[in-house]
Amino acid sequence: MNNWGKVAAGVVLGVAGTIYATSEEARKNLPKAARDLPVNVRRRYQNAVSAAREASVTRREEILRDLEQHDRAHAGRAATAPPETPPAPQPIPEQPTTGPSTGPSASRNG
Repeated sequence: MNNWGKVAAGVVLGVAGTIYATSEEARKNLPKAARDLPVNVRRRYQNAVSAAREASVTRREEILRDLEQHDRAHAGRAATAPPETPPAPQPIPEQPTTGPSTGPSASRNG
């Protein structure tokens, strides 16, 4: 029977945390109502709220890390993927090779 009491307390705290997170009016009224609660219930509630906030922050960081890894994986594939339409090769016009060379090596010899 002792375990059922813990389960019931967990359910009550979970419901209270959900109401607190979703209802602005409940957040405004909580300080007034919290004064009437026994100390151990208040402490459990505060621990549950703090644990929920910490879990939310941790989950948010985990999601952002996963998204960054996902983006890097796709960026790597996009960089290595072949172009969809390769450019057509341009014909190189042939120039006659007869006659004196006018390149840089010809001016060094002269």
